[in-house]
Amino acid sequence: MKKVSDVLIIGSGIAGLSFAIKVAESRPELSVLILTKNSEEESNTARAQGGIAVVLNKLKDSFEQHIQDTMNAGKGLSNKKVVEMVVSQAPDRLEELISWGASFDKEHTGELALGLEGGHSQARIVHHRDLTGLEMEKTLLQKVGALPNISIQDQYFVTDLLTEGQKEQKKCIGVKAIDKNRNKLIPIQARITFLATGGSGMIFRNTTNPSVATADGVAIANRAGARIKDMDFFQFHPTALYEPGKHPLFLVSEAVRGFGAYIINKAGKRFLFKYDPRGELATRDIVSSAIVKELRESGEESVFIDCRHLNVHNFQQHFPTIVSYCNSVGIKPEKDLIPIVPAAHYQCGGIEVDSSARTSIRNLYASGECAYTGLHGANRLASNSLLEALVYSHQAFENLIKKIDGVELTGFEIFETSIEVKTDDGASIEKKLSRLNKLMGYEVIQGSDQSLKKRIMKELLQLKKDINNEENCTVAFYELKNMTEVAILILEESISRNINLSKNSQMRLAVD
Repeated sequence: MKKVSDVLIIGSGIAGLSFAIKVAESRPELSVLILTKNSEEESNTARAQGGIAVVLNKLKDSFEQHIQDTMNAGKGLSNKKVVEMVVSQAPDRLEELISWGASFDKEHTGELALGLEGGHSQARIVHHRDLTGLEMEKTLLQKVGALPNISIQDQYFVTDLLTEGQKEQKKCIGVKAIDKNRNKLIPIQARITFLATGGSGMIFRNTTNPSVATADGVAIANRAGARIKDMDFFQFHPTALYEPGKHPLFLVSEAVRGFGAYIINKAGKRFLFKYDPRGELATRDIVSSAIVKELRESGEESVFIDCRHLNVHNFQQHFPTIVSYCNSVGIKPEKDLIPIVPAAHYQCGGIEVDSSARTSIRNLYASGECAYTGLHGANRLASNSLLEALVYSHQAFENLIKKIDGVELTGFEIFETSIEVKTDDGASIEKKLSRLNKLMGYEVIQGSDQSLKKRIMKELLQLKKDINNEENCTVAFYELKNMTEVAILILEESISRNINLSKNSQMRLAVD
């Protein structure tokens, strides 16, 4: 494989692929290299069931309503200018997807069908049944495959960024990556590096994320000195299908509740209205918190989604993936309750970027779940994430086209040798990963028990020390290292935020 590229993209989800397409089409003379650590199809994008939030029905909906819904979901901590930019670009970004070949569900009139999800005041979710992410992933990969200046290399795991300079003058000049097929650690040089590595869900005890979501982008950016922000703002999805011992868990889409399903406890009671007048259509943080309280009070292991009152044919048409998976584990949604628990779902914090997706390190961009843009605040509004990735990859493209001609390849002296990767004791890695997952539960991030958080932090720091004492250079080792380092970042932010909230409360009491 060629070890030099004009534009190097890490990750093959919607953020990385849409960026690659725009760069390659605009500048056919530039070489674009996409690295992915497993297969090119494996990403959070491919797992996205819901859709893309877009204001299309101007008679009922408006940008202002979508902006306000996003601000409300984010608990007022979203950057309003960012929200306005993302929401206003949504129709254009959707049109691009359709022009590239993406197919979305339509009404009998021929207009795009718009779904309703929790936290949205209007139906504005464009979808492809419950396979929206997969449809977009297939479309983008097909488009990428038709562009001769894009190369996708799978089975490459990036271990670290390569940088030159110090502090504000630091710039990214490429990456170090394990070629998994040859078992070699190699350097790859690039003028521009673009991180689209996804999230960190595999850190947690319960998660809906795929096995590739191991915090790699945030970890390598943090080690290189990039600014990281709000990592404790981690969204838990309230409706992951509960299967003891399974990791990750299967996601039951938000759209199921929008379709009319109920959430009930073991006694068969709908309990969400005790916590929010919107009931099942409240935002994910509220529904997750309510479920956790219900489970704590009842001592049960799960609550349930009840779909038994819904039209069987229509439900199967809308949610074939969910029906198929439920059936595979012996659940018939038309007559059985679906057991659910909250699970880590989306990382709202990440590598801090500006409105052009630039990080604090020169020539390094980030988009998608690994990036902190300011859109989500403390809690992501459903179906805003695919939109965010499209918008920020577009912003990065527009910035890159203006500057790339002035970026030179540097650092030739480090691109000479390959290092053989050592084998590892898989049992040791697995044991430490299990230890990490047990430590990182809902109550650690979302709770307010400072003594618990500090005890968990002490254990995480010891785990990091144990990992660093190992002589290892495998992908499993680096994934564990990345997840542990990012777990510490998450908990540091959570402890600090709780202390600040406590101080503010005391100040208000003193004033009162």
